[in-house]
Amino acid sequence: MHDTSDFEARGLPSVFVASSEFAEAAAAQARALGFEPASVLVPHPIQDRTDEEVRRLADDAVDAVVAALTV
Repeated sequence: MHDTSDFEARGLPSVFVASSEFAEAAAAQARALGFEPASVLVPHPIQDRTDEEVRRLADDAVDAVVAALTV
């Protein structure tokens, strides 16, 4: 979240991507930073997935990331 905030402050469009388990923590951190990031949440968990499953998650999320960057 801090990186996303820093990039945006520098004029670099950014999207915060995390697994759904971290939605509440991300919202709290964004409030603490006074920042409303574009964000995309993917299904949790990540660490136990195969490389192919992670690629599928990324493929499923890419349109949402691009849309968030181009709003």
